[in-house]
Amino acid sequence: MMDIQAFRKNAHQMVDWMADYFEQIEQYPVKSQVKPNDIYQLLPETAPEQAEDFQAIFSDFQKTILQGITHWQSPNFFAYFPANSSYPSVLAEMLTATMGAQCMIWETSPAAAELEERMMEWLKEMMGLPNEFVGVIQDTASTATLCAILSAREKASGFTINHTGFTGKEQFRVYCSSQTHSSIDKAVRIAGLGSDHLRKIEVDEHFAMKADKLQAAIIEDIANGFTPLCVVAATGTTSSTAMDPIKMIGEVCQQHNVWLHVDAAYAGTAAILPEKRWILDGLELADSYVFNPHKWMFTNFDCTAYYVKDKGALIRTFEILPEYLKTKNDHTVNNYRDWGVQLGRRFRALKLWFVIRSFGVEGIRNRLRDHLSYATYFEQEIKQRFEVEIMTPTHLNLVCFRFKPTGLSEDALEKYNQGILDNINKSGKAYLTHTKLDGKYTIRAVFGQTYLQKKHVSALISLLEEVNTEHTLKR
Repeated sequence: MMDIQAFRKNAHQMVDWMADYFEQIEQYPVKSQVKPNDIYQLLPETAPEQAEDFQAIFSDFQKTILQGITHWQSPNFFAYFPANSSYPSVLAEMLTATMGAQCMIWETSPAAAELEERMMEWLKEMMGLPNEFVGVIQDTASTATLCAILSAREKASGFTINHTGFTGKEQFRVYCSSQTHSSIDKAVRIAGLGSDHLRKIEVDEHFAMKADKLQAAIIEDIANGFTPLCVVAATGTTSSTAMDPIKMIGEVCQQHNVWLHVDAAYAGTAAILPEKRWILDGLELADSYVFNPHKWMFTNFDCTAYYVKDKGALIRTFEILPEYLKTKNDHTVNNYRDWGVQLGRRFRALKLWFVIRSFGVEGIRNRLRDHLSYATYFEQEIKQRFEVEIMTPTHLNLVCFRFKPTGLSEDALEKYNQGILDNINKSGKAYLTHTKLDGKYTIRAVFGQTYLQKKHVSALISLLEEVNTEHTLKR
């Protein structure tokens, strides 16, 4: 077994490797080039009976595991949405792992609970969120959305379903747009509401929910004996960063006494910029709100900021107090195990504290503005250089586009763009992903990696030019 002297030696080696990794990350293929089962076949079939030397383990990590890693922290990662890291965040995670604190209640680590409370206040002030909101750190936005739907369910039932279960008479409805994240579909299943009771509302030409269609759906459901329970509005949908009209949706919800949950998992970070706070217009009408610092705020996964107006409803939904968890301070502190699904909780507030203090609010704003400018630059350049169609308005730092050579049918266009995307990703020089908008195959390029520079965007444009030329010649 490793003793403390070996730990110290190996830890220094690991930190040196980590620094080298960040310096050399662009030398790796951005997207892992392995095939299914390649890594699995390299791993022994059984666990070792005897302890193995750490150097052998670390060597196998570098030779075996690393080849199967997609490098999300590469500045040439333009896929999905970033799961960002940063140097101060990594250092905080090292401390968190070292202490191994279990932060389920105030008693088990007072600093963890109180730092979390303060960080949620900092974020609220940084983004201009409504004063009534009270925050807690969840693991992911999927969990936060589940918390919102469960809270809405319990509040609507007078907090009886947790105790007596469903009677079979409840006919709750949840509403979201056809563009909303799949976590809403999963949440309604877990909450026992059933997928058939999730209504997908029609979107407009920019893929945002139509408030009048929501109103009509709610009125229709009430007439048919259903109880509208919750609406999930998206500030920045996954496919295209479409912005649902929160204010109009909120007015519909207030009219019918429906819980409004706003999902800004990725885009919410933009509200740190005063000039982008329009994305949260109408948030004062919401009952709950979520965004992920672990996406675009340079904080290691996982770290989700979840806010509610009615703290009591949240706690009443999740609170369970067995004798072995009771403490004398329960009525004077925040025991965050009662604010969500998990009992055990990691010390997530520490990395948020390190990041905000290391960057400063202005430093975060500067980095976000750089990313927005890169998206604008990219869009302008590809429009000048290629036959492309911009598929959605570029609200923030995601550009949705497709190559559209003249004379190609829709099927041919899909194959053409699929070929370009495949060749980009096979090159290892960049990583992009796709979606479908109005049934049309669309390439997505997101500019949000922590250490992204304009030179990386220029290199992506050059790579697109090279691959597009090769692809055209093969037609």
